[in-house]
Amino acid sequence: MGVPPAGPRARALAARLARVESRNVTFLGSADAGAGSGADAAAASGTDPSAGVPIFWTAAKGANVLDADGNLYLDLTGAFGVAVAGHAHPAVLDAMASQGARLVHGMGDVHPPEIKVELLERLAGVAPWPDCRGFLANSGSEAVEAALKTAMLATGRGGILAFEGGYHGLTLGSLNATHRADFREPFAAHLHGGVHFAPFPDALEASGGGSGAEQSALEASLADVDRLLAAAAAAGTPVGAVLVEPVQGRAGVRVPVAGFLAGVAERARRAGAVVIHDEIFSGFGRTGRMFAAEWEGEAARPDLLCVGKALGGGLPLSACLGSVEVMNAWPASTGEALHTSTFLGHPLACATALAFLTVLEEERLVARATATGDRLRAGLAGALDGVPQVRGVRGRGMFLGVVLDGPGAPPAAGVRVAEEALRRGVILLPAGSKGEVVELSPPLVLTPAQADAAVEIVAASVLAVVRR
Repeated sequence: MGVPPAGPRARALAARLARVESRNVTFLGSADAGAGSGADAAAASGTDPSAGVPIFWTAAKGANVLDADGNLYLDLTGAFGVAVAGHAHPAVLDAMASQGARLVHGMGDVHPPEIKVELLERLAGVAPWPDCRGFLANSGSEAVEAALKTAMLATGRGGILAFEGGYHGLTLGSLNATHRADFREPFAAHLHGGVHFAPFPDALEASGGGSGAEQSALEASLADVDRLLAAAAAAGTPVGAVLVEPVQGRAGVRVPVAGFLAGVAERARRAGAVVIHDEIFSGFGRTGRMFAAEWEGEAARPDLLCVGKALGGGLPLSACLGSVEVMNAWPASTGEALHTSTFLGHPLACATALAFLTVLEEERLVARATATGDRLRAGLAGALDGVPQVRGVRGRGMFLGVVLDGPGAPPAAGVRVAEEALRRGVILLPAGSKGEVVELSPPLVLTPAQADAAVEIVAASVLAVVRR
């Protein structure tokens, strides 16, 4: 680390950003103090002008990031889970350059780019149905919106069953199914009342309850699913969509107890609802399977699948995929699509997605996620064993969460650990409803040496925070 973060260029950039961006978007710490007066005002007031100021990225490659002050970091976030194949993978960059020289933008639903066909064919090949149809979109929220619309067309029902802790996006349709009150309450007047939330039986939370606790948590959650489905039907607003993350990401990498996904699918179909899996974060090898639901086998297979983040290889791209039976609830286009967008099937994003999917296969990144994930998890569990503030390390593959809500843990411990790790040259994100989890979603190309360094620095950061 040449300059302790946040350095002078970061502070200057934060002050500039405060003058031009909505104040709700980027947390700028003291650089946003004094109604945009920036770091100078913070310094004059006697506060640390770097407190809470973000670093500003200027370059990234593999699992490393360079900031505007010349500092090099190890990225354990994968830039919100996007960089599954690493930042700036040469094959992805080559595909972007080659496509850019031919066609940058097309007319996705009128005169489509040829490459859109290739990508949808490729996605159909990895989807969990023998006959698949799909929507391409630009963000995870849009993919969820498409899935909810599909479920409504397929069932004629507007009711939604989602799960406590779930995060599905912030556009109005997806916000209906996002559980966090701080996101929902400012826009409550726009949200419809036909959404119900059932408990999500987290395996780590249940494991603290002694023998049989996981089975009890599973039965209690599924009983609530049955109750909510029945109550919605009795109220005249039956559920048409059951939406679940196979691993809850933003809630703190919560893995459900075994049998949960299969049990939800069985109950949803029995009630006439469509099962939607939100694998925007967990998909494409992140958990050591192509899709996280595969950990529960065929019985957990959804009717619709939302993917994004990693799919575009770094460019904005998402998709809602589904079985032909469910997707054919949409009428054939007569020249005016019911669900589309200007950048649908964007040629550059399609090209990078195809390159990413090839890299995923050729470099065996799904298998690497298992091996490196086991190394990270075992290393962190060993280094933090016996620390009372650490309740455990949970997750699958290279999707891990260090849970810091044990006895004596400080408030928002995950936030504090992320700040401490940044000073030590590692980029982390906090997660969980109270910022109590340290989330790891690094690029799957992380080397063994980088994984060992990650364990050392993350553990040291946790211990520095809990022992203050």
